[in-house]
Amino acid sequence: RSIAYVSSTGPDVGGSALTPTRHLAATRVGQDERKLLTPDLDRNVSNPEYSADGEIIYFRLEDSGQNHFASVESDGGGLTRLLERQVSVGDFSVVGEHTVLLMGQADQPPELYTFDNGTLSQLTSVSAETLDGVARAGVEKLQFESADGTPVEAFFFTPIDYDDSKRYPTILWLHGGPASQFTYNFHAIGQLYAAHGYVVIMPNPRGSTGYGQDFAMGTVARWGDKDFEDVMAAVDHGIELDMVDPDRMGVGGWSYGGILTNYVITQTGRFKAAISGASLGLVTANYGHDHYQLMYELEFGLPWEEPERWTALSPFSKVEAITTPTLWMGGALDWLSL
Repeated sequence: RSIAYVSSTGPDVGGSALTPTRHLAATRVGQDERKLLTPDLDRNVSNPEYSADGEIIYFRLEDSGQNHFASVESDGGGLTRLLERQVSVGDFSVVGEHTVLLMGQADQPPELYTFDNGTLSQLTSVSAETLDGVARAGVEKLQFESADGTPVEAFFFTPIDYDDSKRYPTILWLHGGPASQFTYNFHAIGQLYAAHGYVVIMPNPRGSTGYGQDFAMGTVARWGDKDFEDVMAAVDHGIELDMVDPDRMGVGGWSYGGILTNYVITQTGRFKAAISGASLGLVTANYGHDHYQLMYELEFGLPWEEPERWTALSPFSKVEAITTPTLWMGGALDWLSL
């Protein structure tokens, strides 16, 4: 009788911060009128699924470094976060009175769990044998203020046998997108570096989703500006907590994480080394070559009409300021890296 689906109120351009908030919507079969069920929810939703009686719609809710299992009444009332834990729900299935979640945690890769009547019970142990006897890093999400006072969050991984009386070499690892977020899910990279004695900082700077549309739009045509300030504030917070050794820091990331790495090393020499994966240096050189062309046009304008903006946005324009030894990585057919 009705269909629930995810709807945007503007153009969806993938990894760009221009991507609008994704809302839950519903329409009656055979009718043209649609209804937004979450118009005041400034967070992305996904995977809507009706209850057996059609009265409830279950969905995933992206919020502040988490992916919640949530529900709303079919008329849009009664929004509820059904699972309030430091976890990340990747998928779910509701069959009758039974619910199964695919759920990851900071110290454990995703497994299947039943979630019936508010009780969580683990069904699978796919990673148990692999992780048996393997120590895992402690992970904590911390909040701090950026240079302009904006609240920002980051996940801090601490080495095995962490001693709070010591400072540790640190890796600032940046996510792609920028329209994405680090979550409480299991991060093999963070765990790997922490296992080798590093503090690992994984921030959600402006441009990240999960913190509202205004926050996500914070990098529109301003790459490497406020997000640079945010990730450096994460580093400074780690120093203030006596976790981070300011004289032994590295930075890196992939895709937009690599691009932001390039902006970082053009504006500071505080890092001893950098890794830039699948990134870009001269934005104009990518126009017409990769699948983000629409994003570039909507965000920056056409390169022949806004040449100064395209030049100013390019890390290449500040290449003379780079003193950090940097490993630049990309595949031979990866146009984004050329």
